[in-house]
Amino acid sequence: MHKPITAKVQPKKKQQIRGKGLKKKKVSLKFTIDCTHPVEDSIMDLGDFENYLMAKIKINNKLANFSGKSGQHYITLSQEKGTKVVLSAEIPFSKRDLKYSTEKYLKKNNLRDWLRVVASDKDNYQLRYFQINDQDDNEEEDNE
Repeated sequence: MHKPITAKVQPKKKQQIRGKGLKKKKVSLKFTIDCTHPVEDSIMDLGDFENYLMAKIKINNKLANFSGKSGQHYITLSQEKGTKVVLSAEIPFSKRDLKYSTEKYLKKNNLRDWLRVVASDKDNYQLRYFQINDQDDNEEEDNE
């Protein structure tokens, strides 16, 4: 005789509901803005740029709100090697917002015409000079 076919029944997983017992994942982000070229050419002051970011970054819709209710810091800004600004965040923070704030600083200090903000890596921005092609000037001189 044939044995009856039985299907294995998987036990249902319990649906986890967020409550007191469950903790959210801890987010840790680290963004770097490399200001090597303008700082070496003494066009830009890195301390001034860092203070500008501290004043203009919004957290929970409040300017310069770097610490929470318990005094813990959500976001920290620091200088690295005298040419880089490092932003470390323990809450979700937009890389695009950092780029926007950097461009606003460049515009305020009349540097936007010479410098641009370029993403050099997933977590890094770099301030670069615009490339001006001398080829156009050379071609005009050759035609004369």
